[in-house]
Order: sequence, then structure tokens, then C-alpha cells
Amino acid sequence: MSAQSGRLQHALKHLREQWDITLESWDDPASRDFEKHHLVPMEQHAKHAIIGMEKLGEVLGKIRAQCKED
Repeated sequence: MSAQSGRLQHALKHLREQWDITLESWDDPASRDFEKHHLVPMEQHAKHAIIGMEKLGEVLGKIRAQCKED
């Protein structure tokens, strides 16, 4: 895992933990709407970004290795 994707994954985990704490005192239709329309889509985008960062890291690693061979 790259440092950047690890940081993003850690931030995403921290955000979810903080949201769970928030729900202890804010659990109404507005909070559920916020989660559905803002938090969940952001989490999904961040997870896709992490996957993309990992794949890009693999490709860049292969390119670096090939450049060293030449």
C-alpha cells in the first residue's frame, strides 16, 4: 500500500468513526439524508480512489523496474 492511499484509507476510517459518534446524538431524517447523499457517496469515491492509487502504484513500480533493466 502506498503512503498516500494509506493516509486516505486512514482518513476514511477516522471519518466513519467520527460519524458513528455523531449519530449517537444526531439521529433524525436530516442525519440519514446527509449520510445517504453525502457521506456514503464520498466513501465510495474514496474507496475507488484508493483502488486506483494502488493500481497506479503497481504500474509505476513495473515501469521503474523496467527502466532500471535497460
